[in-house]
Amino acid sequence: MAEFMTETEGRSTAVPRPGTAGEARKRAGGGAGPADAQEAAALLERTRALVDPELRAAVESLPGAMRRIGLYHFGWQHADGSPAAGNAGKAIRPALVLAAAAALGGPAARTAAVRAAAAVELVHNFTLLHDDVMDRDTTRRHRPTAWAVFGDAGAILAGDALQALALRLLAEDPHPASVPAAARLAACVVELCEGQHADSDLEQRAPDAVGLDEVLAMAEAKTGALLGCACALGALYAGAREEDVAALDGFGRQAGLAFQLIDDVIGIWGDPRHTGKPAGADLAARKKSLPVVAALTSGTPAAAELAALYARPYRVEEAEPGEIARTALAVERAGGRDWAQAEAADRMARAMQELARAVPDPEAAGGLLALAEFVTRRTS
Repeated sequence: MAEFMTETEGRSTAVPRPGTAGEARKRAGGGAGPADAQEAAALLERTRALVDPELRAAVESLPGAMRRIGLYHFGWQHADGSPAAGNAGKAIRPALVLAAAAALGGPAARTAAVRAAAAVELVHNFTLLHDDVMDRDTTRRHRPTAWAVFGDAGAILAGDALQALALRLLAEDPHPASVPAAARLAACVVELCEGQHADSDLEQRAPDAVGLDEVLAMAEAKTGALLGCACALGALYAGAREEDVAALDGFGRQAGLAFQLIDDVIGIWGDPRHTGKPAGADLAARKKSLPVVAALTSGTPAAAELAALYARPYRVEEAEPGEIARTALAVERAGGRDWAQAEAADRMARAMQELARAVPDPEAAGGLLALAEFVTRRTS
C-alpha cells in the first residue's frame, strides 16, 4: 500500500494512504505515483495563474480596513501593509471547479469558469477567517492568523466581506450558469454554517456523548459540501446535465470526507515542520476529530483511557510530561488511526464511483483524478 510520512514522538512513521484514485488511474492505463503528483502540482499552479488575478482584484475592491485584512489573510501584504510574497493556500477548491468544467466541457468551459473558481475560493477563505476566531487558532500558513493581528471583529467582518464578494462575482458574471451557480453556492454557505455549528456543539459535549455518525455528518457539511459545490459549479459552467452535476457534487463530497479524514490524522500525527502547528495540536485542544471519536466509541480499554484524558482540559502549565504523546498512543491503540485510514480509502472509492457516472472516460477525468490523488497524499 502506498504511504505518506508523518512524525510521531520524534520518529518517522509510515501512514497507509488510500490509493483509490491512483488505482483508478492504473486501471485506465495511466499509472499512479509521481506522475499524478506532478499533474496535480501543474493543475494547482495553472489554477493560481488563472484565478489569482480575479481573486486579488476582488479583494482590492474592498474598502480600506477590509481590504487590508483581506490582503494580509491571503498573504499578499504584511500586517503593516507592505507587500508580501503571498501564500494564498493550495487552491484545491478552485482547481476542482476548473477541472470539472474541463472534464465536461473542455478548455473553453474551463476558461469561462474562472470567476466561479474565484468565488469558491473567496467562500473558502471566509470560512477560514471565521474558523480561526472560533477555534482561537493563532497560526495559519506559518504566520499569525488575521484575528491575532487585527482582532476578532476585524477578522469576522473581513470574512463576511469575502462571502459577499463571492456572490457579487457570480451576480456580475454574464455566463448563463452564473444564476444557478450563485444559488448553489449560497445554499452551500448555509450548509457550511450548519456544519460549523454542529462542530461547535460537539466540542461542548462530553467525550462519551458524541457518536461517529454525527461527526461524519458534520464533516460532510463542513468540508465535503464546499468541495462538492466546487465540482458542481464547474459542471454547471460546462452546461452539464442535472444528473452529471449531482454526480460531480457527490464526487466532491466523498473526496472531501477523505480529505477531512487525512487532515484529522495529520492534526494528531503530523510533522510540525510541514503543518506549521505544534505536534498534537488537535489533541491539546481536545478536538473531537474523526480518529478520536472512532477511538472513543471503540469499546476498548484504550478508549476508556482516552476518555479519561479528554475529560480534563489540557493546560500546558499543568500538563504531565508526554501527555500529548500518551493521548495520541491511546487513539492509535483504540483503533482510531486505522479506522480513519480505512474510511478515507472507502470514501475515495465512493468518490470514484460518482465521478465515473458523470465522466466515464478516464482521460477526460484525469484532472479530477489527479486532484483526488493529491488530497490523499497530503502531509500538511
